[in-house]
Amino acid sequence: MLTKFPQFIDRQIEELLNPENSNDTNLDREWNVDRKKLMIDEIGEEAFKFIDEHATQIPKDVFVTATRIRFNIDNVEDDRYRSIVNLKRVNDFRRINKYFKSVNAKLPEGGIFINHVETHAVRKNRLLKKLYKPFNYMYYAADVVLTRIFPKLKLTKGLYFHITQGKGRVLTKAETFGRLYSCGFEVLEERSIDNLLHFVARKVKEPVFDNTPTYGPLIKLKRLGKDGKIIKVYKFRTMYPFSEYLQQYIFEKNNLKDGGKIKNDFRISHEGKIMRKYWIDELPMIYNFIKGEMKLIGVRPLSSHYFSLYPKELQEKRLQVKPGLIPPFYADMPKTLEEIVASELKYLEAYQKAPLKTDIEYCIKIAKNILLRGKRSC
Repeated sequence: MLTKFPQFIDRQIEELLNPENSNDTNLDREWNVDRKKLMIDEIGEEAFKFIDEHATQIPKDVFVTATRIRFNIDNVEDDRYRSIVNLKRVNDFRRINKYFKSVNAKLPEGGIFINHVETHAVRKNRLLKKLYKPFNYMYYAADVVLTRIFPKLKLTKGLYFHITQGKGRVLTKAETFGRLYSCGFEVLEERSIDNLLHFVARKVKEPVFDNTPTYGPLIKLKRLGKDGKIIKVYKFRTMYPFSEYLQQYIFEKNNLKDGGKIKNDFRISHEGKIMRKYWIDELPMIYNFIKGEMKLIGVRPLSSHYFSLYPKELQEKRLQVKPGLIPPFYADMPKTLEEIVASELKYLEAYQKAPLKTDIEYCIKIAKNILLRGKRSC
C-alpha cells in the first residue's frame, strides 16, 4: 500500500536525513554521521562534498530531501532553513516549475537550493552506448519521439505524462537553468559529477514564470517596438524551452563575439544553428510586417536586456522608428558591439532625413552582401 503514497516513504527518509531531535552535540558544527552516510549512499562522496562546500556552514540549517514530489517541501516551515538540498534528480519531478516555486517560497531571501540533473547531451551519449550501430541510432530516434516530441504535442502530452508520471524527463542545461531563473533563482555554481550536472542556486526574487510558456516550433518573443511598445515577434524556435530567461546569465558568463552575438551560447539547438544561418527562423516575422509592427529594412527588435546595453542616444533613436525584418547590419557587417552601435546610428540618422531613399540604398547594399558576397550573421 505504501508504494501508492511515496510522500510517506519520502517523509520517513527525511526524518533520517534531518535529525532535528538528535542528541548529537556536533550537529551545529558538522554533519551528523548517519545523515552524512545516507547522503553519500544516495549520491556519492564527490557529490556530497559539493553540497558540503556550498550549503550553509551550520548543517542543522540545511533541509535535505530525497523526493520527486512537492509534498514534503510544502510542509516545511517558511524561512526555517537557509538551504534546501534535493538528492533526487530534476528529471524525475512531475511538475518541475511548481516544485521550484515551492522551494522558493520556503527559502528566505538569499537562501540556497542545491540539486542535480541529467542533461540531454549526457542522456544521448548514454543511450547510444547501449547498442551497436546502426541499432543504437534507431533506438535513440525512437527515444527522441517518445520523450521529446510526445510531451510537446497536445494530442500526446496527456498520454505521455499519464504513463511516465513525469519521471525520466529529457532536460537540457538551458531548460533546467531557465526554469530556475523563471522561478526566482540565480545559478551560482555548477559542476559535472558522475555524469550529472550539479548546481547551486540562490533565491533572489519571487517567481516570474509565465503560465503560458511555448514549447512548440513557433514562438512569440516580447520585443521593444516603436515608442517603446512591447510587441510579440514571431519566430521559429532555435533555442531550448525557457532559454529566454537566461539572457542576462549568458551575457555575464560569456559576453559577446564578433557581430554582437553571444559566445558559446548553449541555449541554441543544433537544428537552430542551421535555421539561423539561413534565416529560416525569421520567416514568421512576415506576420509582424503584415500587421504593421515592423518594416522591411530597419534595426532589429530587441529584448529589454539587450536594449539596456545600448547607449542612451541610440536607445532614443531606436524607439522613434519601427524595427525591421532586415537590419542594416548586413550592409556594414560590424563585428563588435561598438561597431554595431555606430552602424545603427548611421542608419537611423540617415533614415530620419530621407526614409524612402535610405531604405532603398540599404536594401541594395544588403542584397549585394548576401547574394553576391555570401555574407551571413554567424
